[in-house]
Amino acid sequence: MTGAQIIFLVVALYTLGSALMVVTTRNLVHAALWLVSTLFGVAVVYALLNASFIAVVQVVVYIGAIAILFIFAVMLTRKDMRDSGQQMNKSWWAGALVAVLAFTGLVFLLSGWSGFTKTAAELPAGFDAVGLLGEALVSPEAYVLPFEVASVLLLAALVGAVYVAFNKK
Repeated sequence: MTGAQIIFLVVALYTLGSALMVVTTRNLVHAALWLVSTLFGVAVVYALLNASFIAVVQVVVYIGAIAILFIFAVMLTRKDMRDSGQQMNKSWWAGALVAVLAFTGLVFLLSGWSGFTKTAAELPAGFDAVGLLGEALVSPEAYVLPFEVASVLLLAALVGAVYVAFNKK
């Protein structure tokens, strides 16, 4: 086993443990902090895969913007941080059963896949992934329509958030 594989396994186990803590912790702020930890683990996996641009985007956009915004929103909007209701859903077992069945199905589907034993080809020396991504995002033959639809949806969400936050006094 190479050093990169050992690092990958350690980071993958850490990320899975953090993701488990996101859904099992009872405190919402702690869940958000575990989410930050999980997203950072995913960024490390991207860095191990030599996708440095995606790793930086993961840190800046997801950890730096979305997760921190979520933490601030929770801390600023909740007047009482104590949980006052029932902590567990009565049918939690049904969700656990669906998760186990989905995991079993994925293991069954991927057990015969030959992709686990293959390695990716090395990138050429002058490969410009960021430039190619930028061209693909604005090219009419590639992803310009989904890119623009996502921008309109984000704008609609921003307008909706301003409307909801507006205090009518």
